[in-house]
Amino acid sequence: VIATYRPDQAAVEKVFVNVNPQSTLLLGQARGAAISALVHGGLPVAEYTALVKQAVVGHGKAAKEQVQHMVVKLLSLAGAPSADAADALACAICHAHGGQGLGMLATAGIAFAAAA
Repeated sequence: VIATYRPDQAAVEKVFVNVNPQSTLLLGQARGAAISALVHGGLPVAEYTALVKQAVVGHGKAAKEQVQHMVVKLLSLAGAPSADAADALACAICHAHGGQGLGMLATAGIAFAAAA
């Protein structure tokens, strides 16, 4: 993904404690592998809490469907991404609102819509 799309920075959600300890452990391992790949690829990595939903919906306890809807609207996507993809895009939008600017996300939205 890094070689194909050549991002210049990355944003990831922090792991939240789940009711299922095994799922939380597996998520932490996957997240660690992803962060390692990003750092190995030379990217700075920003971390955000699961409340990135607030950046796109207006409150941190938004339903997944609300996040999907707002991601479609904000990025002018042709269709709705999966719930997990919408969460990832919400994290990117939150990062962009942190001073990186939304201009860089416009082409990412188009690329995502074409790949969907």
